Amino acid sequence: MGPCPRKIRSSPQGDLREGIRLTIEQVLEGVSCAIPQEAAGRAVTGLTANSREVQEGNLFFCIQGERADGHTYAPKALEAGAAAVVVQRDLGLPRQILVENSRAAYALACGNWFGNPSRRLRLIGVTGTNGKTTVSYLIKSILEAAGKKVGLIGTIRNEIGPMKIPAHYTTPDPFALHSLFARMVEAGCEYGVMEVSSHGLDQHRLEGCQFEVGVFTNLTQDHLDYHHTMENYFQAKKKLFDLAGMGVVNLDDPYGRRLREEISIPCTTFSVKEDGADYTAKSIRSTIQGSTFAFVGKGMIARVKLAMPGAFSVSNAMAAASCALALGTPLEVAAEGLSRCPGVLGRAEVIAAGEEYTIIRDYAHTGDGLEKILSTVREFAPGRLVVLFGCAGNRDATKRPDMAAIAARLADYCILTSDNPRHEDAQKIVDDALPGFQGSKTPYKVILNRYEAIRWALDHLQPGDTLVLAGKGHEDYQVLKDETIWFDEREIVRRMLAQSRPS
Repeated sequence: MGPCPRKIRSSPQGDLREGIRLTIEQVLEGVSCAIPQEAAGRAVTGLTANSREVQEGNLFFCIQGERADGHTYAPKALEAGAAAVVVQRDLGLPRQILVENSRAAYALACGNWFGNPSRRLRLIGVTGTNGKTTVSYLIKSILEAAGKKVGLIGTIRNEIGPMKIPAHYTTPDPFALHSLFARMVEAGCEYGVMEVSSHGLDQHRLEGCQFEVGVFTNLTQDHLDYHHTMENYFQAKKKLFDLAGMGVVNLDDPYGRRLREEISIPCTTFSVKEDGADYTAKSIRSTIQGSTFAFVGKGMIARVKLAMPGAFSVSNAMAAASCALALGTPLEVAAEGLSRCPGVLGRAEVIAAGEEYTIIRDYAHTGDGLEKILSTVREFAPGRLVVLFGCAGNRDATKRPDMAAIAARLADYCILTSDNPRHEDAQKIVDDALPGFQGSKTPYKVILNRYEAIRWALDHLQPGDTLVLAGKGHEDYQVLKDETIWFDEREIVRRMLAQSRPS
């Protein structure tokens, strides 16, 4: 194991360990491979899987992607001065190092490059279709209530104690991931809590990491554009528990029940419905301000106040508390940590509330997520429930009519618009969703421009209405075909309401 890094720079692939040089053998420690004589003993100046970033002395990893194959660029990498190229098929090149899986090799090499900082952290991984972000933040809040210093890696942002770092992916690429781990270690963090995506697991980004606890929230239809089948999706999620010492699993979810039976590690279960779980939520009460419930286990009970509404929020809190107990945290500390969390950005977040109406934004971008937020809001909405939503472009198209059907069933009025259309035509995305309204009497309106859709919704709210802006959540951008534009719905609503008020 190499020494711990002394200084972190912002370069994506250069020398982030100032004054330290590793040989190819040291970088590839733990990777099954044969290093050719012409590459043996060479010093490595950096790691990269991007051929455009190759510099003199770099180790270039050839990775087969969805759109491009890094093996194609191996000769150019050598011409650019790469110390060697790591391949998973024989290219007949000098200084090529053949491995079984170049993605896994890259992840292990990145760990070695930074001195394997993940081994100095107590890692907690949270996976599932919905709830990963909220559960991660709640776990962090509990551990901080216990006096621990915690790093967090996730969808909204990365955090090292109080420091906030922008996030680009739910589970970062291995180089960025181990860079974050190194910074956590330097900052004195004891714990690292992270959201673990199915893509990250399937692409071996976490190879070499050992999690003390793996948490499973649920599994519903999503990402089938990538995984193709729910079985593949489940198997990808399941890989987290091959890397974990203990499991915490949602017994209310059918895939959670299956997972409990199939994993070999010790497993704790939680539920908001089933008395057969190790920990169960009782006496749940929910309002727009949040929830209260009793956390009940064998020989233990605690009253919990949570600043998030809905049974799904209680389920997320149960996951976090169950994880904390598995780590040895006292129940009273877990309850205190849950009560301290002020809520999570873009998750059932009230962004405007008054005597006339309430406006909530939520990240719900799947059928299950949409059903949960609308069912929750329906419980306390005094008047009409209005939902504004869209379906993401270049993502699983089969869920689009299902989302529309759920919106039509649970809302009193629907506004169908865009949500990160990317390179797809926004009208086609809407056309894919429209069959979900067939047979429903719920009125709906299509406005492709999301900004104009929000303006229309605000102009037509009636006293007592609750408007749910679904899909964007914490995001402050909109991804279009040729550009990414600023789009912070909380700020947009604030400005529109300010403009509508009489001066």
